Amino acid sequence: MSRIRPRKRPCRICRRWFLPSPRLKDRQMTCGQDSCQQQWHRKKCAQWNRKNRDYFKADYLQKKIDTATEAGGDPQVSHSNVPASRMQTGMPLEYVKDLIGVQHVIIHEYLGQLLNRR
Repeated sequence: MSRIRPRKRPCRICRRWFLPSPRLKDRQMTCGQDSCQQQWHRKKCAQWNRKNRDYFKADYLQKKIDTATEAGGDPQVSHSNVPASRMQTGMPLEYVKDLIGVQHVIIHEYLGQLLNRR
């Protein structure tokens, strides 16, 4: 059984030629320098974040709704506290929460924040 040695290739960051590790084969993109590996990792994380922008928005909103309705029962009629608002609208949140429900209050507040930023 013959083992094929991987060929030399240029580092995707510093462009210096390196011999990839035989364990990683075609998956190794950078040379072994820490600075190149950190820059490659930073580049790939930024690319993932650009492709998945809505992931963190949905996760934030879901966590906020979950903490507001943690007390149990129907989320529309839950008498738990509405999380502190970042917007100073002057609305009586307790009255609005009782009227339309905790989830709707949180979602409307989130949409108001998005509109305010634009």
